[in-house]
Amino acid sequence: MSATWEELGWERLAPGVGRCRLPGWDCTAGLVVGAGAALLVDAGSSLGEGARLRAAAQALTGHRVTHLALTHPHFDHVFGAAAFAGAQVYGAVGTDGMFARGGHGREALRADAEAEGLDARAAGEAADALVRVPHEVCGEWTLDLGGGRQVLLANVGPGHTGHDLAVLVPGEVEVVFCGDLVEESGEPQAGPDAVPAHWPAALDRLLELGGADARYVPGHGAVVDAAFVRAQRDALAARFGVSR
Repeated sequence: MSATWEELGWERLAPGVGRCRLPGWDCTAGLVVGAGAALLVDAGSSLGEGARLRAAAQALTGHRVTHLALTHPHFDHVFGAAAFAGAQVYGAVGTDGMFARGGHGREALRADAEAEGLDARAAGEAADALVRVPHEVCGEWTLDLGGGRQVLLANVGPGHTGHDLAVLVPGEVEVVFCGDLVEESGEPQAGPDAVPAHWPAALDRLLELGGADARYVPGHGAVVDAAFVRAQRDALAARFGVSR
């Protein structure tokens, strides 16, 4: 690798696994390095941000991003996806339909991006360029990134949205990329596409995947532990009146 995680402002979470907190909406983007392959988790909020992530990933790995996992279809996590030409793109079942041309999904994402403060031109360009998601995960999908590095993609939703994907990176220290099912820097946001009745169960599934000693990477905020996820699960259940 030609640069270290720290030199590029990324946080190293485990060998070959790291993340960065993007400016603006404080979104997380994750990177998992294999042998000649690299998985990026979420793509940023614009084509420009996606291009910067692509450059950082290449500096860290020495090769291009080969796989892209989108944790959920919100603009701040997916609008940079078109910057990763040639990457295999993964999402939870239903994500591809939201990105299809002529559907309401692209327009809704563009409108939401503008409402949240993204420049109208950047929002329009990113919405027009949205990539399709040919690999939709129904249950679980194991990716082999080479060099003994395997990553598990798990459709754990619905919850924060109708299409929530988690990424588990096994290892001596297990890392779980949670998307916005977990937020540390503020109360979890429940928009019109949230499915509150199932959200606590989605967090139960995250805890089953990672276990008690994993590092859980929220969509926004600092890395947390299982106790934090469990407490947020209980708070969401109380907030939405969901019983076990």
